[in-house]
Amino acid sequence: MAMGLLSCTPNDPDIDLLITHAQVVDVRNGKILPDRSVAIRNDTIVRIMAGEATDLRAAQTLDASGQYLIPGLWDMHVHFRGGDTLTEENKKLIPLYLAHGITTVRDAGGDLTDALMQWRADILSGTMDGPNIYTSGPKLDGPNGTWAGSIGVGSVEEVSAALDSLEEIGVDYVKIYDSRITADVYLEIIRQAEARGLKTTGHMPFTAKLEDAIDAGLDASEHLYYAMKGCSPLEDSITAAVRENPVGFWAQLQGYIDSYDPATARALFQKMAAGKTAIVPTLYVGYTINRLAEDDHQQDTMLAYIGPGIQSTYSGRVRGARRSSPAMKAMRQDMEALFQSMVRPMQEEGVLVLAGSDCGPFNSFVYPGSSLHEELKLMVHNAGLSPAEALRAATLNGAIFFEQEAHYGSIEPGKIAELVLLEENPLENIESTQTVSKVILRGKVYERSQLQGMMEAVRY
Repeated sequence: MAMGLLSCTPNDPDIDLLITHAQVVDVRNGKILPDRSVAIRNDTIVRIMAGEATDLRAAQTLDASGQYLIPGLWDMHVHFRGGDTLTEENKKLIPLYLAHGITTVRDAGGDLTDALMQWRADILSGTMDGPNIYTSGPKLDGPNGTWAGSIGVGSVEEVSAALDSLEEIGVDYVKIYDSRITADVYLEIIRQAEARGLKTTGHMPFTAKLEDAIDAGLDASEHLYYAMKGCSPLEDSITAAVRENPVGFWAQLQGYIDSYDPATARALFQKMAAGKTAIVPTLYVGYTINRLAEDDHQQDTMLAYIGPGIQSTYSGRVRGARRSSPAMKAMRQDMEALFQSMVRPMQEEGVLVLAGSDCGPFNSFVYPGSSLHEELKLMVHNAGLSPAEALRAATLNGAIFFEQEAHYGSIEPGKIAELVLLEENPLENIESTQTVSKVILRGKVYERSQLQGMMEAVRY
């Protein structure tokens, strides 16, 4: 539905905030609605009008002449983790999102669930500034999984108890990881979560097939490894070989890269779209990690906002990159190019594309806040999406994924006013999402000086 324009009435109740002369970015239709007045009562958009709104009495008026109004950005893949000793450093990451125009994040699993739930409560109560937080809580994996804090599920009989634990925590969805989990347990988690009305997303063991996960009800696949696997005509034979003789994760990837088939890929993407299985490409984290051995990040301006404990978690990936053989580096480059080439066909086949940065501890030099803007740049400049499509992936599509489209993700009457003012037009240049002037969230206007002050307050 296109954005509605409602006329005002002479006896309109008082308005808390009136934004005037805004160039409203209609993310649903990818166009600019020029010179609009946006009326907000409490935290809800009540009217959008062309031109002046002289009959409205507003407690606060904001002149947005020459600026572009977009919905608040959503980063659909972030992490808070690293154990109790890094709790405070993780907490200090939260203002970085808001300062970069990100009003919602989706935590994709970690080991700081209790602290994260408290931060979320503090943000909602107004005692702490930060974005909305959706969280999976602990990941579900097999026994003795890679990531600390994960819940080990060793058999299909243990699935129900694991889901009970997550529901008791009050998670927003279920994140599955693939380091130790078996295919039968993985698929059973999806089926039982689906029956409970819980969304599922995550990695996938190479002993399972994405098409089977889609049939079971998988709501999203994180990263592109698993979609790439399903784009090979040899998937059945390679999967059977892995089941017979499990080998290392990386050892299988070259085979999938070499046998990638566009026709097979199109069929899989059509199945994903029909099954409403979204994709979170996370292009930027791969782009960054693939260059760790060559790039010097010590002069990164964002590094000043990352605590020493979190910086120390970067070393593992850096060491791994420096030890990589020439063959491994070449394979990573081929895979990165393939991943980028997959996003446009997914978009064309109707797959819901979600923008996620994969920022947080352990993912070296992928900084909370700024990395989402880098993800959008890669989506446009390298993967071939239009600026409108990329912007939609970071706004409306997140709301669609969480079935909150009626309330969030676009600028329309009746929706929650989570808004960002930009100095430049993001539909002409996606890098304009970085020109944040103001953020409006929970009825509060954050001026640029306040946003910069929030960042300075967490500088090390």
